Amino acid sequence: MKKLMVLIAAGIGYVLGTKAGRERYDQIRGAARKFKDNPAVQEKAQHVADVAREKAPIVTDKVKGAASSAAEKVKPSGSDPADQLNPDSTALQDDPYPKGDLP
Repeated sequence: MKKLMVLIAAGIGYVLGTKAGRERYDQIRGAARKFKDNPAVQEKAQHVADVAREKAPIVTDKVKGAASSAAEKVKPSGSDPADQLNPDSTALQDDPYPKGDLP
């Protein structure tokens, strides 16, 4: 599937960047349309869409579970990030900027 996307992107890039002129552009566009309208391609595209619709809820649940797991690892519940700072850190000061005139 990844290879197909690369080929499609390369084809689009070629069509947009070609200097072969309008005739070559129309030839490429006609071939792409012929490919897209091919019944076998239409059947495969419909099959892929059906499988994606069927698997979408499963993938959604897995992504939610992975996101929740990652969130728990990143931020322990009940923990304040300020508690982890060095007590002398300027991040804990109300006004951490230097005082006085600049040289």
